[in-house]
Amino acid sequence: MITIFKTKKDIPSNLDYVELNDVFFNQNTASKLDDRANAIVEKIDASKLIGKYKMESKFNGVTLDIDCLSTGCKTVLNVLYFPDKVFCLKECGYNALAILYGLETGAVYSDYAIIPFDMNEVKVSDKNGVKVISDYEELKEWWNNEE
Repeated sequence: MITIFKTKKDIPSNLDYVELNDVFFNQNTASKLDDRANAIVEKIDASKLIGKYKMESKFNGVTLDIDCLSTGCKTVLNVLYFPDKVFCLKECGYNALAILYGLETGAVYSDYAIIPFDMNEVKVSDKNGVKVISDYEELKEWWNNEE
């Protein structure tokens, strides 16, 4: 399950924080894509990977470079391929959030609540420690708690 941090100071010093998901994807993740990426690209962007750096767009089947993926899709792929880094999830749409919250590993950050309605379990980490939350309302309350 993914780990969520709600303030940058909660991110452990041994984890790198990435704010610019597009740039990170284009420079690092794009070259690592394998079969795991296909389902994610299809679910989030309704597109299909057709080569190492090419995709078939949902718009008339036009061939595009993979840097044309949505930022939400890039964010999910960043988290999947770099579970040892913390990625900002603020640019993820609902379709990306639904996939992101279902990943087995990885870490994300946002200082405000961004939660899909059909979430499963996530780990949350703040100054009070780490705990597992599996309820939408409980996660929303944790995020909004200003302790």
